[in-house]
Amino acid sequence: MKIDGVPYRSVWVDPEDGWSVRIIDQTRLPWTVDILRLTDEKQVAHAIKSMQVRGAPLIGAVAAYGLALALKRDASDAALESVAAMLGRTRPTAINLRWALARMLDALRPVPAGRRADAAYAAAAAIAEDDVETCRAIGSHGLPLLQEIAARKPGQPINVLTHCNTGWIATVDYGTALSVVYQAHDAGLPVHVWVDETRPRNQGSALTAWELGKHGVPHTVVADNAGGHLMQHGQVDIVLVGTDRVTRQGDVANKIGTYLKALAAHDNNVPFWVGLPHSTLDMSVRDGVKEIPIEERDAREVLEVTGQTWDGRIETVRTAAPGSAGANPAFDVTPARLVTGLITERGRCDASEAGLLGLYPEFAAAAA
Repeated sequence: MKIDGVPYRSVWVDPEDGWSVRIIDQTRLPWTVDILRLTDEKQVAHAIKSMQVRGAPLIGAVAAYGLALALKRDASDAALESVAAMLGRTRPTAINLRWALARMLDALRPVPAGRRADAAYAAAAAIAEDDVETCRAIGSHGLPLLQEIAARKPGQPINVLTHCNTGWIATVDYGTALSVVYQAHDAGLPVHVWVDETRPRNQGSALTAWELGKHGVPHTVVADNAGGHLMQHGQVDIVLVGTDRVTRQGDVANKIGTYLKALAAHDNNVPFWVGLPHSTLDMSVRDGVKEIPIEERDAREVLEVTGQTWDGRIETVRTAAPGSAGANPAFDVTPARLVTGLITERGRCDASEAGLLGLYPEFAAAAA
């Protein structure tokens, strides 16, 4: 994607030194585009934990590069295993992190220590390139959903409701659910996006709105609790969200508040579609509500808010009553029965074990 005409991906190896890793500091968006240089695995772990990088596919790709950075200094078997374990503990809910590190370990364990660092950079680059092509394909397979809506209401906007951020800064490029929106917009369809603010970190109002604005997609930021009202009044044609983990029966873990959108969509007969790459599938888990670990983040994210003052300063202020405690579960699980379908790089399917195995038969053994 482009920012003010300059092409970007969300993670890349610094072309000047050929080994350090560059990312966009997402905690500084939308107010400024700050590029961070990461030089070791500790900086990578901090970037993931602090959400300087976020989005399930991007977390996995950046962690892969973090392992490469570590092996540049120490390529021993002990370093390989310990750094992978450390990076794997940074965020518990997004399965892409575990997937990327497992893929790195499988590729690097057989490689002699003297060649391991170069192999690690190549393996991390392959993960990043796989994500780019995967997300492009997700958009292509989701595009007919919006084309069908456009055919039913010619000349009228296609109203999409989305939650959190599923765009190119949550992946290496293109995005998951927003890849559908971008490809529809680029094809000339009249897409309009209702952007949930996505409290408590406001990934919708800060990141999704910023992305859509840079791409020229018409959009409107709404309070998190406005989605049901909009659906009741026929102002939402489709809900498109992403996910951090999908179980073998089609349950979907995503940013907190997604489940409520699915309930409202079900009550109002609005289709609820989920965009996901293959790296988000976890066929070892059946019941998402019971089995997926839900990250509990710092309560201050709920009790405080960060924004830009009228004179341009970035400030954090407390919004909750003094003395109040805060709870901050970062994700919830939407049961498969509320999901209209899944959009993958291989096509669309029902949110079910049969639907997933129809597209991914190689996972049949894991699902047994």
